[in-house]
Amino acid sequence: MWKLCNISRNQYFLVGLLVGFLYSYYMPQDLTEIVTECPEATAKDQLLGEEAKYGNEFEPQLNLEQKPMIAKKQVKNIVRPRYYYTELGIREKLFVGVMTTQENIDSLATAINKTSAHLVNKIKFFINADNVKSNFKLKNIVGFTDTRENLRPFHVLKYIADNYLDDYDYFLLVTDTGYINARLLKERLSHISISFDIYMGTAHGTALNEDEDKPSDSQYCDLHAGIVLSSSVIRKMRANLDWCVRSAVSNQHNLNIGRCVKYSSKIDGCQPSWQDINVTSYKLNSYKIYRDLHLIKHEDSFNKAAVVYPITTADDFYLLHAYFSRVHLEQINQVKQQIHEQAFTISNGSLPNDILEVRWPLGVPKPNPPESRHDIVPWTHLNLTHSFMWNSEINVRPLSTVDSEDMQNILNKTILEAYRTNPDLEYRSVHSAYRKFDAVRGMDYRMHLNFYDRKRREAVLKSFEVVKPIGLIEIVPSPYVTESTRIAILLPTFEHQVQEALQFVQNYEHVCMVNQDNTFLMLIFYYRADTPSKGDEDVFLPLKNLALGLTEKHKHDGSRIAWVSIRLPAELSAPFNLNHLYSTSLYGPNQLLSFAATDLALRKIGLDSLVMICSSSVTFRSDFLNRVRMNTIAGFQVFSPIGFTMYPCRWTKLCKECDGCDVGQSSGYFDRANYDVVSFYSRDYVESRKLLEQQLPIVRSDRDIVNLVNYTQEDGIQNVAELFVRANTKIHVLRGIEPNLRLGRAMENFLATDPEGEQLMALRCEETNEDRCVRIASKKQIGDVLVQYGNTQKENEVKK
Repeated sequence: MWKLCNISRNQYFLVGLLVGFLYSYYMPQDLTEIVTECPEATAKDQLLGEEAKYGNEFEPQLNLEQKPMIAKKQVKNIVRPRYYYTELGIREKLFVGVMTTQENIDSLATAINKTSAHLVNKIKFFINADNVKSNFKLKNIVGFTDTRENLRPFHVLKYIADNYLDDYDYFLLVTDTGYINARLLKERLSHISISFDIYMGTAHGTALNEDEDKPSDSQYCDLHAGIVLSSSVIRKMRANLDWCVRSAVSNQHNLNIGRCVKYSSKIDGCQPSWQDINVTSYKLNSYKIYRDLHLIKHEDSFNKAAVVYPITTADDFYLLHAYFSRVHLEQINQVKQQIHEQAFTISNGSLPNDILEVRWPLGVPKPNPPESRHDIVPWTHLNLTHSFMWNSEINVRPLSTVDSEDMQNILNKTILEAYRTNPDLEYRSVHSAYRKFDAVRGMDYRMHLNFYDRKRREAVLKSFEVVKPIGLIEIVPSPYVTESTRIAILLPTFEHQVQEALQFVQNYEHVCMVNQDNTFLMLIFYYRADTPSKGDEDVFLPLKNLALGLTEKHKHDGSRIAWVSIRLPAELSAPFNLNHLYSTSLYGPNQLLSFAATDLALRKIGLDSLVMICSSSVTFRSDFLNRVRMNTIAGFQVFSPIGFTMYPCRWTKLCKECDGCDVGQSSGYFDRANYDVVSFYSRDYVESRKLLEQQLPIVRSDRDIVNLVNYTQEDGIQNVAELFVRANTKIHVLRGIEPNLRLGRAMENFLATDPEGEQLMALRCEETNEDRCVRIASKKQIGDVLVQYGNTQKENEVKK
């Protein structure tokens, strides 16, 4: 019975499996074929399907159909002005137009220019150009070919309106017989709002005796006394200039200008003042300046006049200018004294000076607070002869002649101040002194001096703080330069520097030739007297083959590499001394050979080229060449960059090797004693070289190099940069650090052949000046090694 039941259960399972298989085989794929569709439900399902396709309502999807769509209205690009004052509408204050004649250009007009041009924003002289001379010393002259005298003021107004209307607030028209007290005039105009129409000056005064056909000009401003017009009035006059020209029937400039102003701006007559500001003038009448100045200087109207007229001689202009300059200086001193008194009155102890911002000395800003410990300006300890810890590499350094004189002057003034405050003191000696230079404040000194007090009969120590504020800062004008100038790079190479030169040329290809930089490389080979220069025995053959290959490779780009061979005399043909590896210069003790390379190479380059003498042990980037172009100016400036010498970290293991990292104290130092890299224009070099030919002979051929050997003058010219300094020409020498100019390749190549440092240990720096010796590690790194070595020795002794 149990067996039958078990068989029946298996049969049920098989039948169910068969029925399920047949049902799934005949079932349609789309269930919607057997479902009755409801319209509302179908629309809802479609909406849900679209949401599933494009995401939910919180996830925006981009509809890329019919894209991109064209904007219905083209958006105009906004052109921003180059300067802030252009966009903000900021204008200069005063433009002066002087109506003069050709006869008075060298006398009255020149006197006005010398007494007023440096005090106003702009000054122009207007003349009739019927027969203009071309040898005027005065350059800011405008001539009009229309010689009709009645139209002359309108030519001036049209010229001003066309060229300077939007640049100045006020315009002063005056003849060449009026002295302009420019300081007073600008100060008064600065208190008048520029939003009003201004037609200001001194009325002509007495009406002329004229008939009915000649109207009077007494209500209009006198041109001899100066007419001040605002830019808004000039703009209105330009719009009605045709009417003004047709109505100018008289040669009276006061009348013509006044009627034009009245018609254009509806101003009836001359305004003697505006907003309680007067622009007055003083008429001399029968006075003579050279004779009566001691009388009229007591008149208040004379001292407050903006224009003094009529002046008939140039000497009177200079005499008046000297007088009003003295009056202005006295006023400044009075204001300065009042500010001092107010400052001391306010800061009488009731409030701290930090709140009142009263600093010592008054008017001198306090030093900028450092943002980090690296920005702190250190104090340098010094005495009358030396400075101590001048930098991280030099402990004691003698004061230069300028610093020594400055220190002595500071000491003398400090002693005088001590005697003034305490006559019983007697100076004995300098205890200590400190100095700090701040680019914002100036030079600060802290002096601690030993005195003997005769009254108390004892020695005392007095401390003083002295400040030398920065005076007037002037911007030195320089010619315009661009970054498209072609640079001719000179690369002097000795026989032992072939490997460094090969690396330099490879880097030059990557930086300059591949990037099609506008440069040209000339290799200069120094052959010793007995070294072959041809065939397979040529020591510079790899360099020559590389130069030819790269020139052929990049000939379509205009980049090429050439070379010049120089045969050294027997006196300079000694084998290379390995001790010279410690020299900062590639020439070793013979830095004068740089003149031989330059003199001979420039004969093949030309006088109008920008030349840079380089070193085979340097690497640079393209932006360094741009700075060479910007800092080297023909007839004005040469550039001597201070390169960053890298420590051989790979071999010393005292620092982390990183060629592309920024400069840092642990990776190298700026070598101030290295002058191998310098850029200049050929013509400037040749002119300076000729000036010093008697001191340093010019090398015109290989046979002339021996003359440099005999040049052993003490404190003589040692390098090309010093040549421009000693020549005493107008050419500046710019000396500055250059982080992208890296040095130190020669020492790295030497250590690559001496990994254990056995040869390096035997080398010694032969330079008498330690600054000219290469450093392979910083003092801190060497000190750490010595400390570790000392600790190791102590541990070994303890173990023993």
